[in-house]
Amino acid sequence: MTDFLIGRQQILDRHLDTFAYEILFRGQDFDLSLKDGAANATNQVITDTLLEIGLNELVGPHKAFINFTTQNILDKTPLHLPKERIVIEVLESVVIDDNIVANLKELSQLGYTIALDDFVLSPEWIPLLEFADIIKLDVMADGLDGSRQLIEQLKPYKLKLLAEKVETHQEFETLRDWGCELFQGFFFSKPNIVEGKRLGVSQTAAIQLLSIVNKADVSFAEIGKVVSQDVGMSFKLLHYLNSAFFGLPQKIESIQHAIACLGMIEIKRWVNILTLSSMSDKPSSVLQNVLIRAKMCELIARELKDDQEHYFLIGMLSGLDSLLDMPVTKVMEQLPLAEDIDDAVLNYRGNAGEALQFCIAYERWEPGLTTFRDIDPECIANIYLESIDWWATRILPFLAA
Repeated sequence: MTDFLIGRQQILDRHLDTFAYEILFRGQDFDLSLKDGAANATNQVITDTLLEIGLNELVGPHKAFINFTTQNILDKTPLHLPKERIVIEVLESVVIDDNIVANLKELSQLGYTIALDDFVLSPEWIPLLEFADIIKLDVMADGLDGSRQLIEQLKPYKLKLLAEKVETHQEFETLRDWGCELFQGFFFSKPNIVEGKRLGVSQTAAIQLLSIVNKADVSFAEIGKVVSQDVGMSFKLLHYLNSAFFGLPQKIESIQHAIACLGMIEIKRWVNILTLSSMSDKPSSVLQNVLIRAKMCELIARELKDDQEHYFLIGMLSGLDSLLDMPVTKVMEQLPLAEDIDDAVLNYRGNAGEALQFCIAYERWEPGLTTFRDIDPECIANIYLESIDWWATRILPFLAA
């Protein structure tokens, strides 16, 4: 059986909302430097995405950017995919000739969206600009000055510009001001750090609640007292409890009753997620990354037969910097947590810290990454997909309430 993994990376719009995902692939049996290997890899992505995983599960309601090679385009492989759900991403390695231009133009006329990857304005690529929809600019390779020059050269064409490999929030703002509409990179998970920035009152209250619920000796009464004082929080708790997942046989009589029905593990999970979402006005795409990472840490703990809640909390805390726009060290100073939790989040030490480091590397799709400890690569892939499904079916509806 082919050892083949699929990942995804967000593509965000000007408001930092999710616009699409680029589908990423890796496999031991495919040499992507070879023509047939790369073409076969794309074909395998199509098979896995549509038949094994399902496009909706992998990207939800959003479009999927899929890399297509020269051979894929000559074979008209995109015709096997729904035009309203995918973007044909033409790799920079594609050899542009009359046949390639003709096939891409035909696909465009049929309603497929065409994106040109790592675009360089050279004579052979100019014919594609007449019908392409999206141009991807490699900001890391071109630099800001080179990117601005290319943006100016592309203004006569009716194109959306996608800046990829954007590393900082400042780069995002600059490129947005220059006319880029779509963005891809690690900038959304890194803080726009302002040293000495004070927390607002609502953020302070949220961090205090986070501290309370994660104390070793916290009681139902202590949690219930905090929740009961906030109407919105009480409503969200009852809405969460009312989901079909719990299937309660009796009516809830009070907030204390609701908390008791959930149990300490589940109520801690609920409060962690709720306080995390209330601490920031960032788009849901940022919170999504943090919680999928936390769930992935938890599921890895399940495979290792370790403390799942411990791993989940560490995964969640690792994303507070991106939500609060302040260094994670300063956030952790305000939380009276055990030393091993601090060490895992800040230094990736201990079993949970190593799992966190792996999950962060996995979500960034770092080269050579296939598995963790003795967990089978296929199991890792399923853990990632299960984490995505958990966000989409359990958490997103709860946060939208």
